[in-house]
Amino acid sequence: MTLSHLDEQGNARMVDVGGKPDTERVAVAAGEVLMRPETLALIRAGQIKKGDVLTVAQLAGILAAKRTAELIPLCHPLALTQVEVRCELRADLPGVAIRATVRTHGKTGVEMEALTAVSVAGLTVYDMAKAVEKTMRLTNVRLVEKHGGQSGDVVNETPEAQP
Repeated sequence: MTLSHLDEQGNARMVDVGGKPDTERVAVAAGEVLMRPETLALIRAGQIKKGDVLTVAQLAGILAAKRTAELIPLCHPLALTQVEVRCELRADLPGVAIRATVRTHGKTGVEMEALTAVSVAGLTVYDMAKAVEKTMRLTNVRLVEKHGGQSGDVVNETPEAQP
């Protein structure tokens, strides 16, 4: 198996995607922030002193997706056509389930943008609620699915299999 981000000498490089055709690209990522039920209840009641946890996390995730190429050294800057970040309070975790869907029409996929959106949204939940709980865990950040491009579609989990 050859890694596309390495040249013949094993040095890191940005992949040349210039010869690839533009196609519709979609990626979905997910993750969870696990916390005590008491912390979840405070978020649900809007009693976190920093403000509306879910809205701030959603906006942070959108911003992170847009700036992924500034954070991940070998990612291409992309013109994203849509970024959707959903944060859902879940008593069964207990915690916040985060899901990001990112779209573009271009030469390379948006998996890293979706994963970055979930990660930063989760970090934002932690930041917003850390005054009441420092044992929260951002966990299970993963690519759920991706569509488009030469490598085709990848579906790593079905909706019923998602936590």
